Amino acid sequence: MTPSPSAEHDPLASLTDAIAAGLPFALLARDGQTVEVLTGDVVDVDLLADIPLVGPSTGSGTEPVRREVLALVPYRQIVERGFECHDDGAPLRCLVIDRHDAVPLDAAIAALPNVAVPLTDAGFDIPDEEYADIVRRVIANEIGRGEGANFVIRRDFTASVDVDPLTAALTWFRALLEHERGAYWTFLVSTPGHLAVGASPEAHVSAQDGVVTMNPISGTFRHPAGGATAETLTEFLSSTKETEELFMVVDEELKMMSAVCSDGGRITGPHLKEMSRLTHTEYMLRGTSTMDPRDILRETMFAPTVTGSPMQNACTVIKRHEKAPRGYYSGVAALFTPSAAGTGHDLDAPILIRTAYLEGGRLRVPVGATLVRHSDPDGEVGETHGKAAGVLGAIGAIPRDEAAERAALDEDAPAGHRAPLGDDPTIAALLEARNERLAPFWMNPQDAAAPTADAPTARADARTAVVVDAEDRFTTMLAHQLRHLGFAVTIAPWSQATPALLDDADLVVAGPGPGDPRDDDSPRIARMREIVGGRLASGRALLAVCLSHQVLADALGIDLAPLAAPHQGLQKTVELFGQPASIGFYNTFTARVAPGTTARGVTEIAADADSGDVYAMRGPGYASVQGHLESILSRDGLVTLDRLVTHALTPVDA
Repeated sequence: MTPSPSAEHDPLASLTDAIAAGLPFALLARDGQTVEVLTGDVVDVDLLADIPLVGPSTGSGTEPVRREVLALVPYRQIVERGFECHDDGAPLRCLVIDRHDAVPLDAAIAALPNVAVPLTDAGFDIPDEEYADIVRRVIANEIGRGEGANFVIRRDFTASVDVDPLTAALTWFRALLEHERGAYWTFLVSTPGHLAVGASPEAHVSAQDGVVTMNPISGTFRHPAGGATAETLTEFLSSTKETEELFMVVDEELKMMSAVCSDGGRITGPHLKEMSRLTHTEYMLRGTSTMDPRDILRETMFAPTVTGSPMQNACTVIKRHEKAPRGYYSGVAALFTPSAAGTGHDLDAPILIRTAYLEGGRLRVPVGATLVRHSDPDGEVGETHGKAAGVLGAIGAIPRDEAAERAALDEDAPAGHRAPLGDDPTIAALLEARNERLAPFWMNPQDAAAPTADAPTARADARTAVVVDAEDRFTTMLAHQLRHLGFAVTIAPWSQATPALLDDADLVVAGPGPGDPRDDDSPRIARMREIVGGRLASGRALLAVCLSHQVLADALGIDLAPLAAPHQGLQKTVELFGQPASIGFYNTFTARVAPGTTARGVTEIAADADSGDVYAMRGPGYASVQGHLESILSRDGLVTLDRLVTHALTPVDA
């Protein structure tokens, strides 16, 4: 729905009346031209499915009324996916909209207050050195022990505010309208006991007319004094850490896209997300879905840019290392709008980051750093300072970098803005070069059944496959690729992969997951051993991936060991049974044989010539691979998957 002024109602009055009466309202700036004013009643619900998108019929009508709803979804809602969190009871708050107006941007700015809002007692809730120690522990004890590829650990900048909270929030919103550029949503939400004002750069998920879009953003370049230039940005774009961080985030969001979209999701980009004080790198993912938008939202909770991967274990790690609940940080603001087609709703849901919260006279600005295998603790401390300063400077709570703001404007340029840095030939070439590393499968248009140009021909004979999920939703991407190879696929969590289900499958794919494959106390590892061992003993087709590859190696008597440095988001070209393959790796442990070993009994082994680290195995009725063939980092992933599956399905006496 496109809001517009009403002949019977002054749109500006919606804003001033809501402020004066203390009514619940929201202000959204999404198009750079207007401020949308949303007013209505507040309803708190327990579950996403309870968001009241349909109301009773009115007047003489018999059809239910489709409502427009703005929902603030807190981080604690992650429990709907069965994941862990510190539960602070933050409500799933819904503003059921009865009026939606648009106010011209200049008129809205003029109507908003502009007062001094001094901060006192300001600082981070966790001191710098303590946060650096948390970073070290996460790298050593979580990433270093195979618990995941990356994790986002937050801390909060807090301060006291003596000004009336609504006046402060409106002042900050005005400052964002005047000074912040490049945000996806600039917003203020005022409901009883809760004020949030921010400029989110990231559209987590949207759905319009059946097209689902996700916008993974990662990497943060804080502009130097005087603003960003092509020269200063080149160093940032050349950083291995920043590049791999973005690739890992794209992989994690493709897991979600593959769960909600029949065509899995296509990647376009990368692009620069240029804001007034920060620049990020981003991709766009698009696919088609017939799911209810509330279900889409549930399956995509929450962005890996603010949690980590794999998602389920990231939530466990967050709970282990963060001292306090997150509130709404890393949740979403979800606007459900009746679709123009007349049925259902469209969804627009940015991430709740770059947001200031006012509660009980205290300002809270949560910020987090993405921790990966080669993170520098002091550098991550600096990143949280940069992000907090970006929010505080944008709202005018601390002095702005006026030189940077002047650099962001060039009065001689068209439309009053300097040319985007993404248009600079050197910058554009650096961005485009990133795609040379990625799998064409995920870059090309897809549908649910037909192979893409780089895919092998799908099998003519109908086959069934069960993919066992060991708590890493890379399995959704694996399932999507298997469907392209002609399989009818079922994904089963490890705890629900019953013997009957597995016995009925032509192919069992034992999937990846976090953790130490040698852990004798883990029920999940124990069950994966049962699944792999049982299928191996049956002689029926088995493919084992990553963690399950290690479990299979252990069952075959091959030693397991930790890597000297984790291979989280690492791309390698390896020799697999006579053919080179470019594959993405996400492993901390490895199966290892003596260098030069090419077989163990009837099992063929593809291993590193120097270290003996085992990359793949195959034998009668089974095959395995350490890497993630479904990852965007696996340029040869689909072809290699087809090779291994074909081997596993080949009759032993063939």
